[in-house]
Amino acid sequence: MSKGILTRLRLSSLRLRLVVVFALVALTAAVAASGIAYWLNREAVLTRTQDGALNDFRQEMQNRAATLPLRPGQDDLRRTAEQIAGGGADYQVLLLGERDAGKPIVGASDPDDFTLADVPHSLREAVDTERPVTEANPYAYHLFWQRTERRGTPYLVGGTRVEGGGPAGYMFKSLAAEKADLNSLAWSLGIATALAVVGSVLLAQVAATTVLRPVHRLGEAARQLGEGKLDTRLRVTGADELADLTRTFNSAAESLQKKVADMSAREESSRRFVADMSHELRTPLTALTAVTEVLEDEQDSLDPMIAPAVALVVSETRRLNDLVENLMEVTRFDAGTARLVLDQVDIADQITACIDARAWLDAVDLDAERGIVVPLDPRRLDVILANLIGNALKHGGSPVRVSVRTEEDELVIAVRDHGPGIPEEVLPHVFDRFYKASASRPRSDGSGLGLSIAMENALIHGGSISASNSVGEDGAVDGAVFVLRLPLDASGITSEVRTRSRQGEVEEA
Repeated sequence: MSKGILTRLRLSSLRLRLVVVFALVALTAAVAASGIAYWLNREAVLTRTQDGALNDFRQEMQNRAATLPLRPGQDDLRRTAEQIAGGGADYQVLLLGERDAGKPIVGASDPDDFTLADVPHSLREAVDTERPVTEANPYAYHLFWQRTERRGTPYLVGGTRVEGGGPAGYMFKSLAAEKADLNSLAWSLGIATALAVVGSVLLAQVAATTVLRPVHRLGEAARQLGEGKLDTRLRVTGADELADLTRTFNSAAESLQKKVADMSAREESSRRFVADMSHELRTPLTALTAVTEVLEDEQDSLDPMIAPAVALVVSETRRLNDLVENLMEVTRFDAGTARLVLDQVDIADQITACIDARAWLDAVDLDAERGIVVPLDPRRLDVILANLIGNALKHGGSPVRVSVRTEEDELVIAVRDHGPGIPEEVLPHVFDRFYKASASRPRSDGSGLGLSIAMENALIHGGSISASNSVGEDGAVDGAVFVLRLPLDASGITSEVRTRSRQGEVEEA
C-alpha cells in the first residue's frame, strides 16, 4: 500500500472526525446565533417602522379626517387623503366615506398605487367593527394593521375609523427598504457563519495536530517495538493524559525488554546446554556404538539368556545415537547456524537413492518422472524424505506411495500411506517437537523429532510441509498424506538464510 493511501486512511480516521465535529459544532452555534440575531433585528426593524407609520397615521386621522363633514364628498376625501399622505409621510392613504346610507365613496391619495382592493377584507371588517365604550375601552373604534405582499414586495396596511360616524381611513406603506436591509443583514450573517465554520475547521486542524502528533509518535514507537526494537522509548513532555500514556508506554517497553532479555538468556543457555550435552555424549556414544557392533556380531554365539539383553542394548544404543544427532541438528536450527549447500538434484534419482539406502524398495511405490532437476541441498532433502517415508511405513500401512509433480513454480512431493490416518486432534501437532500420538498409534521408539526436523529443513529451503488425511469414496479415512512443497528456483537462497518461526509456519501449513 502506497504512502499516499496510508495518509488518506489516517486522515479519514480520528483527524477527519475531529474536523467534522468542530465544523458541526461551529455550524450549529453560528446558525443558531445568526438565526436569533436575524429574528431580533427583523422584529426590531419592522416594529420601529410600523409603529412610526401607524402612530403618524393615527395622529393625521385625528387632525385632518376628523374635520371632514358627516357626509363628505369624493373631492373632500381625496383632498384630505392627499394632505395626510403629503405631510412628510412615505405611505399612501385611502379614505372611505358614505354619500348616503349604503352608498360608499372613496378618496385616495394615489388611486394608481393604492385602491380599496389592496385592503384585506379581514382588516376592513376589524376596522368597521364598533366596540362598546367602557372604562377599560374608551374608544369604539381601534387602529388595526396587517402585513401583506403585492407582486413580491411586502407592505404594511393599517386602518381606523374616525369616532362619531366619520370616514374610515387606510394607509399603505411599502416595506421594500426594510426587506433590503434585512436581506443585507442575512447575507452578512451568512458570511459570518461561513467564516466561523472555516475558522473552526482551521482550529480543528490545529487541535487535531496537537493531539494526534503524540498519538502518531506513540503508534510509530509501538510499531518499532513490534519489529523487535525493544530499546524504543518516547520523550515525555507535559503533564496531561498523553504524557501519562507515554510514561506507561515507556514503562511497558522497559519491562518487555527486560523480560525478552531474560527469556533470550535462558533460551541461549538452554541451547548451549543441549549442544554441549549432545557434543559430550558423542564421545561415550562412539565407544558404546563400537562395543554394541562387536556384541551384535557375536550375538549368535552368546548364551540364549544373555542374547535378548544384548539385542536391547544394541537397539537402545542406536536409538540414543539417533536422538543425539537429532538434538544437535535441532540446536543448529535454533542457533541459526544451519546452512544450505545447493546442488542440482534429479528428484527421481534422489528419492530412489533414499529408498534404496534404507531397504524400502519393496514397500514404497514411486511415481516420479526422470529429468526433474531442482537446485536443492541433497543431504537435507534426504533427511526430509527419510522422515516422511519412514513415518508412513512405521505408523501407516503399505504400500506407501510417493508421487512427484510440479505446479507453477513449486516442486510438490506427496507421501501417502494406507493406514488409519491421523486423528483430527493430532493434526495440528504432528510437526511439534517431541510430540507423540501414543494414544492413537502403536508405541513408537522414535524421539518425536523426525517430523520437526523435516519441517525445519523444508523451511530453510523456502518451502513447507502439510499433513492431512486421505478420504476414500465411501467417506472413510484411507491413510495419511504428507505434502512437501519446495521452490523450483532456490538460487536466491544463500547461506545467510535463517529458519523462520516454526510455530507460525506450522500454523500456516
